[in-house]
Amino acid sequence: MARAIGLDFGTTNSAIAVVDGGGAPRLGTFDWSGGETPTFRSILYFEKDEDERIASVAGPAAIDRYLAADDPGRLVQSLKSFLPSRDFVTTSVFGDAWRLEALIGRLLMRLREGAEARLGPLDGPIVVGRPVRFAGAKSAEDEEYALSRLRAAYWNGGFGDVVFEYEPVAAAYFYEQSLDHDELVLIADFGGGTSDFSLVRVGPGREKGGDAQPILGTAGVGVAGDAFDGKIVRHVVAPELGQRGEHRSIFGRVLLMPEWIFAHLERWHHLSFLKTPKTLQILHDLRREAVEPEKLDALIHLVRNDLGLALYRAVERTKVELSSRHESRFVFQNGPAAIDVEIYRGDFMTWIWDEVQQIEACLDGLLEECGTEPADIDAVFLTGGSSFVPAVRGLFLERFGVEKLHAGDELTSVAGGLALRAAEL
Repeated sequence: MARAIGLDFGTTNSAIAVVDGGGAPRLGTFDWSGGETPTFRSILYFEKDEDERIASVAGPAAIDRYLAADDPGRLVQSLKSFLPSRDFVTTSVFGDAWRLEALIGRLLMRLREGAEARLGPLDGPIVVGRPVRFAGAKSAEDEEYALSRLRAAYWNGGFGDVVFEYEPVAAAYFYEQSLDHDELVLIADFGGGTSDFSLVRVGPGREKGGDAQPILGTAGVGVAGDAFDGKIVRHVVAPELGQRGEHRSIFGRVLLMPEWIFAHLERWHHLSFLKTPKTLQILHDLRREAVEPEKLDALIHLVRNDLGLALYRAVERTKVELSSRHESRFVFQNGPAAIDVEIYRGDFMTWIWDEVQQIEACLDGLLEECGTEPADIDAVFLTGGSSFVPAVRGLFLERFGVEKLHAGDELTSVAGGLALRAAEL
């Protein structure tokens, strides 16, 4: 039996798995800080060597190289979130124009190289994941545009023709491995950019192969972990960097700081967009007029040194702590940027209330569309990092009860399910 491959390219993390001869999925692993990890961070890093030649690394190695560099190069992240955007066609890397499809293709190529070092050649049929709704897509045309770009990116990465499968459906294949009976299962997959749901019948009684997976319905919304991170930045980080601060215009009027600057801070992959000569000059001009210039010093330092990765690692650490504790301390110190603020879970839940309501509306819409009541569902499988957020988990506890909730392999279950789907095909 041919080797089957499943690849989950995510906004924040990616993973790859293989199925050999009808066995269980086996994950690829990657070198990271002297050890191994089954997740490949969806980051691409460009740097120049001593001869001014441009080199690129991706995944965990990109983080290590970026943090170790005395003069960091160009870090590119969250590329998946730009797929529906017609405004992002190319970006400049050390003066060279790179298309989005080429950037993602380079990242996927590096992922493949790393996985093949441990798994061997990846030359079998491949099924790759896609969200039910791409983050930022506003129409069916946007969805098709995003999908065509993603297909081109896989081609650029050396994978050739691929078969797409919805990510929550792939998670259903993974969950099905544990069953000795048939179930109607709700899959909830929370990624970095999207929250996706599928209602699927699974179990040993299901007819295997082809298009036999009985999918009752799918739904998705472009709200997930990145949006939660952005709320911590808005309420904790941005005020320490001058948001809602005042500056005096040349006519003596007292004005608030421009909000568009701080909007870029809320998406860590947008922070690097501020690192342009024009924007830096604006920041320096604002600093001269600012009532609290020390906060603008911190913001300029953050932008000039492209510290988005370091900042959002601190944000992620705080978010994770708030999933298991009622309070956490957000700490970020780098040069003049020194932030130390206590955060309470209750405040965080208030900040993300609108986003949780959007997730709730998407879930309720799927159940209504399928004519399914919570009592009809046998199990709920939660996957993805944001499934740990108490406000999100509370939605499912309230509707389905703790006895129906299942979880596991939150960052790799989709890749395993995609490989199982490839084995069926």
